[in-house]
Amino acid sequence: MLMTRMMMTKMKEEKKMTKFQLITKGLVKDNPTFVLLLGMCPTLATTTSAINGLSMGLATLFVLVLSNMVISAIAPVVPDKVHIPVYIVVIATFVTLLQLLMQAYVPDIYATLGLFIPLIVVNCIVLGRAEAFASKNSVLDSALDGIGVGIGFTVSLTVLGLVRELLGSLSAFGWKIPGTGDGMLAFVMAPGAFLCLGYLMVLFNKYIAKK
Repeated sequence: MLMTRMMMTKMKEEKKMTKFQLITKGLVKDNPTFVLLLGMCPTLATTTSAINGLSMGLATLFVLVLSNMVISAIAPVVPDKVHIPVYIVVIATFVTLLQLLMQAYVPDIYATLGLFIPLIVVNCIVLGRAEAFASKNSVLDSALDGIGVGIGFTVSLTVLGLVRELLGSLSAFGWKIPGTGDGMLAFVMAPGAFLCLGYLMVLFNKYIAKK
């Protein structure tokens, strides 16, 4: 898998990182959305508002951290021939738990995100980190890696959703800006998603280049 090969090239560098760097790398250097371009399907589809982007990001963070920890713990005893199916079963278990919790406590958000919650099972970010990092590192390091990448994904989706919401409906986190009209509908539709993502990627990578 392409995304797995991309992550494998970073393994030697990741082993030398401090605990703090394991968390921060997912925010900037290895940001899954603006740098690695992973998880584009939920990124483009669920960011029609800041709340939706934040919710999708937190859902992915929940699954990513827990699945990383479990996969790191069981990886030494899982045969190589079946490790991918085993990892998917672990991820699917936490996604099912997440679905039940969301249906019980935040049914409106669950209904809004719809199919994209169960699709976390095959999200290339979650499976990629399981294969490229969690299966080869300690439980603590895998948890920190999941936190860093998950926060990076959450922040990216929230920012993208906020920009689209501001331009598309002139509101922020559901709060309508007083004295404004209806905004530009295109930005809460598919064309606006690609346009906003493209500009944010350019700005983000220019910022990184200056570091």
